Amino acid sequence: MRSEDFRAKMREALEGSSDARDFTESGWREFENRLNYYVGDINDNSFYAQLREHLDQMQRSGSSPNRLFYVATPASAAGPVIEGLAQVGLNHSESGWTRIILEKPFGHDLNSAHELNEVIHKAFDEKDVYRIDHYLGKETVQNILVFRFGNSLFEPVWNRNYVDHIEITAAETVGVEGRVGFYEETGALRDMVANHLLQLLALTAMEPPIAFDADSVREQKVQVLRSIRPMTVDEVAKRTVRGQYGPGEIGGKKVPGYRQEPNVNANSATETYAAVEFYVDNWRWAGVPFYIRTGKRLRRQLSEVRVHLKRTPQALFASTPHEQLGPNVITLRIQPNEGISIAFDAKRPGNQMRTLTVDANFSYESMFGSKGPPAYETLLLDSMLGDATLFTRRDEVEAEWRIITPIEEAWAKLPRPTFPNYAAGTDGPAEADKLIGGDHRGWHSLFESGSRQTRQVEKLVTS
Repeated sequence: MRSEDFRAKMREALEGSSDARDFTESGWREFENRLNYYVGDINDNSFYAQLREHLDQMQRSGSSPNRLFYVATPASAAGPVIEGLAQVGLNHSESGWTRIILEKPFGHDLNSAHELNEVIHKAFDEKDVYRIDHYLGKETVQNILVFRFGNSLFEPVWNRNYVDHIEITAAETVGVEGRVGFYEETGALRDMVANHLLQLLALTAMEPPIAFDADSVREQKVQVLRSIRPMTVDEVAKRTVRGQYGPGEIGGKKVPGYRQEPNVNANSATETYAAVEFYVDNWRWAGVPFYIRTGKRLRRQLSEVRVHLKRTPQALFASTPHEQLGPNVITLRIQPNEGISIAFDAKRPGNQMRTLTVDANFSYESMFGSKGPPAYETLLLDSMLGDATLFTRRDEVEAEWRIITPIEEAWAKLPRPTFPNYAAGTDGPAEADKLIGGDHRGWHSLFESGSRQTRQVEKLVTS
């Protein structure tokens, strides 16, 4: 690609982005003058020496001595890139700082993640390494900490004494979208659960940090991940579900099944859906199940954390069928309709004890007029400022893989499900309902839409 073509593509991307704000010609010209494009083969050792000379020449011409390398490659290519940078001295700078951002996935299992971390450790100091997970840059994800630790109203009930179970969902309507090569090697468990959803679990379950700085916050997240025991093969069989979508309909449009997507093996066993029941074995959460699910080509796009509180034991409601009494639910909406809602029962006017489930609802867009900056914008700025709070630490990554790798290994031993086992445009495989089903529990239906995240069910309560 020529430098002018690169600039044209950058402009096109900025103008057409839904996240673009205040784009102007003058602003673009100022930004364009700072762009520099250099192409090379990362597998060619001579490329790194040429890259260093190019960067040194830019610095002699007045550019900043600070350097931030962004490695967005398959995990197998990240190690050689890091070694190539180190061999020519690009892993440090005498006149400024040098940092490196690593895009997920960080390896494909525990061993490969450990090996990659060893390569990184030899080349860079941990304080200069930024393992990026864009979910952590979302305003609504960061707000989990503020909601929990900034409000004395919620912290006293945020434990096993009051919480029945926690449900974490990341549902997508899209398919593989041209990422077949990556997805065939990765699957839903590695792609989403091994990072995004375990991060949401850790933020939801962690203890209060002593300060909102990188070491304090990340240490508490690691402690949560270490409290999740790796599963045995028998436990994996009982507490996980995998699925793959078949043909279906989304938004009134027919879509193909995963195996009919371009370049996908007609007998592919790659999962596009994963549901897992986790337990955090510590004092706060012992016995509380965390149900996690993610999938492609589901009924609608939705990312949220739902904290289901235990049902009330009052004698006033003793004669009312258990299933008719809705529990209090705190919903942290990651996307769309970013915000928080709290479901509780209120009495309807009249001479009978009729109740209605209602919501106290907070919306980012309604309150602040915007959803905040895009996640990557936040994270890139933090990396330039040297703030690693929203990035994952070395031991954090390995703790995640220590949980996920036994599941992948068990799936390789267990009989494969008959794929496809859910139609595109549905809530996922029926087996997932059995995972969470029973004892008044069930997945939040993806069929519901609008700002309300809980059903309004009228109930008659007899005394």
